Amino acid sequence: MKLLVCVDGSKQSMKAMNKAIEIASGCGIKEVSLIHVYENVEKNYWIATGEGYHPSKEDFERLKGLHQKMVDKCKKMLEQYATKFEEKGIHPDMILEEGHPSHTISRIADKGNYDMVIMGNRGIGGLKKIFLGSVSNAVIQETTASVLVVK
Repeated sequence: MKLLVCVDGSKQSMKAMNKAIEIASGCGIKEVSLIHVYENVEKNYWIATGEGYHPSKEDFERLKGLHQKMVDKCKKMLEQYATKFEEKGIHPDMILEEGHPSHTISRIADKGNYDMVIMGNRGIGGLKKIFLGSVSNAVIQETTASVLVVK
């Protein structure tokens, strides 16, 4: 059995991680991957500035620097989650992807033939939905894998 565990640094993803460790340890599962999906800062910046804005070379350099800092922070977060699994003798793969979270998670889950996606019901996103977070709800709808949403 292969598990894909979605993490984003939120309290809910910590709960999902703990549940994944419990399941993997209890069932002897060794194929575990941690995934974090981030959205492109540069692309979102250019969309936000609108038409007619002419960025300078310094703007481009500043955005590249911000992007790299964000990637480094995401890698460090994945490593911290991985440490928790390693304490239980499970050595997870780490996947860091750029893109839309739900679409990317679903694509990776299907492409990697994961049996189960484990994720929190809400992440660090902005608006909260009534029952499920928008990412968890979309992953349930989009992937062919089973999805465990941890509350």
